[in-house]
Amino acid sequence: MKLRFPDRIFLTHGDGAQKRESELPVKEHMSLEDVRVTISDTGECLTVAMEAQSTPVRGLRLQWTLREGEQRSPEESVRVLGDAWERAYGDLGWKEIRPERCMPWYCAVSGGSDAAASTKGRRTETFGVKVRPAALCLWQYSGDALTLWLDTRCGGEGVLLGGRSLTLAEIIFGDYSDMTAYAAVCDFCGKMCTDPLRGGEDIWGSNNWYYAYGRSSHEEILRDTALVCELTEGCTRAPYMVIDDGWQINSVNAPWIANERFPDMKRLASEMREMGVHPGIWIRYLIDSTHAVNLPKECRRGENGNFFDPSHPAVLDYVRRCTEMIVGWGYELIKHDFSTNDIFGVWGFQAPTLLGADGWHFYDRTKTTAEIIIRLYQVILESAGETKILGCNCIGHLCAGLVHANRTGDDTSGMEWERTRKMGINTLAFRLPQQGTFFGADADCVGIKGMIPWSSNRQWLNLLARSASPLFVSCDPNVVTVEQKADLKAAYTLWNACMDRGSSYALRPVDWMETSTPRTYAWIEDGQERRVTYSWLPEDGASPIQL
Repeated sequence: MKLRFPDRIFLTHGDGAQKRESELPVKEHMSLEDVRVTISDTGECLTVAMEAQSTPVRGLRLQWTLREGEQRSPEESVRVLGDAWERAYGDLGWKEIRPERCMPWYCAVSGGSDAAASTKGRRTETFGVKVRPAALCLWQYSGDALTLWLDTRCGGEGVLLGGRSLTLAEIIFGDYSDMTAYAAVCDFCGKMCTDPLRGGEDIWGSNNWYYAYGRSSHEEILRDTALVCELTEGCTRAPYMVIDDGWQINSVNAPWIANERFPDMKRLASEMREMGVHPGIWIRYLIDSTHAVNLPKECRRGENGNFFDPSHPAVLDYVRRCTEMIVGWGYELIKHDFSTNDIFGVWGFQAPTLLGADGWHFYDRTKTTAEIIIRLYQVILESAGETKILGCNCIGHLCAGLVHANRTGDDTSGMEWERTRKMGINTLAFRLPQQGTFFGADADCVGIKGMIPWSSNRQWLNLLARSASPLFVSCDPNVVTVEQKADLKAAYTLWNACMDRGSSYALRPVDWMETSTPRTYAWIEDGQERRVTYSWLPEDGASPIQL
C-alpha cells in the first residue's frame, strides 16, 4: 500500500458530557469551530498538524479504506505484527488479523514465513509514525481498513493548545518485496528513527538486581565488580557494573540519599572505576510516597500525591538536580525506572487501548501527554552530560534518540526460569529490530542465584551474546560455579567478537512468525548462513499446572 491521504478523518473534542466525535472533510486544511487540522504530503511522509484556541482536543482518528490492489489476497497466510506502549510482557508476536487489536506506534503485515528457504514473492507492508511524535499513536488493521488513532490528550482530558500550532505525527508506510519480514521491519525501524543516540551498543556487563533484589552494600558491590572484571578479562571494551535499587534509604523510593550500607557513593564510584568498570546506578525519579522531598503541592499528581507531575517546571528542575548529583558522584550510566507506571498508574499490558484514564490532567494542560514525557526524557539526557542513559519502563517510541539503551521487556528472573523464558526471549526476538535503530535494545539480564537450571540459563546467555544487544548478567558470587564462570567468560568474549564484526553478523529470529519464543536464529559468517536452535522448555513444559 502506497502512502496516501486517509479516506476519513474524525476529530474528538470536548471533555466529560461535552465530548463528541465529528467527521472532517478530507483535504489539506480542515476546520471545526476553533480547531484547525492540516495534513501535508511531503513525499516521504504525511505530516499531521493541529491548531486550536480554547477547545479541548482529545485526538484524531484517520482511516484508510483498502482499495482493490491494497487488500491482501485471501489465499495468503497473512500475519500481523504490532509493537507495545512501553516494555513487552511476553505478548509480542505475529498474529492473525484481529480488527480490534490495538498496536502502538507501528505494525507490519506479511504473508508467508521467515522460516521458508526462499524469499521470492514475499511481501511485507509496514505502517508507523516517526519517533517522538506529539501524540500517543496506535494502529488497527482489519484486512479491509487501516486506522491510526492520534491521542492528543493531556493526561485524561483534552489538551488546551491556546492557539499553538503543533505537529502531531509524521506518518510513514513501507512496502518490501523479496526479503524476510524481519529485514523489512529492521529497515522500517531505521526509517522511523533517523537519529538514535550512539553509545548504546557498548553498554554491557553486570547488574546486581537479580540476585541481590535490593539487599546490597558498598563491599558487596566491590565484590560484584571484581567478579565481572575477572569474567571480562581480555575483552577490549570495559564493562559496566550497575548498582540497582537498594542503595538509597527507602526501598524503590525517594529521597535519593544513600543508606548506612553505602557510606560514600562518590568513593564507591571511584573505587569501581579504578578496578576497571564503568560505574552505573539506578534511580526512580517520579516517586516520593514518604513525602520527604520538599516540593510544592501542585508538583504532585492530583489523583495520587505519591508521584510527581513531570509537566511542572519544579519537578523537571528536581529531576535535573538528582541527575547532576549522580553525575557529580562519578557514575557513568544512569538507569532510570518506573516512569510510565508512575505517570499513568498502570503497566503497559494493563492499557491495551489508551494510556491515561479519563478525568484528570497534568499541571500544564497546554501540552499533550507525549510532549510532557518527551520533555522529561530530554531533561534527564541534557543534565547527564557524558553519562549514558539506560531507560527502563520508558515508552520506546518517545525515548528513541533520548536514551542510549532501553529495557525493552518486563523483568526476567534470577529465581524462576519460566519468567525469563516468557519475558526475555519474547522481548529479544520481537524488539531486536530496534537494536541500533532506536537504541541499544536491552532484553534484560541473565539472573544467576542458584535457583534456575544452568542448562536453561546457559542458552539464554548464549542467545544474548550472539545478538550483540546489551548483555547484562546478574550473578551471585557466592553461588557461581567454576563451570558457570567458564561459560560466562566465553559469552562475554563472544559478545565482544559479535560487536567487532558489526551489523553484517547480526542475528535474526527464523521462526518468529510461528512462535512467541523463537528457538532458531540465523546469521551470516564467511558468506554462509549459520543457524543455531535452542530448547527453551524444561521437561515439565511451560507454566506447568499444579494439580
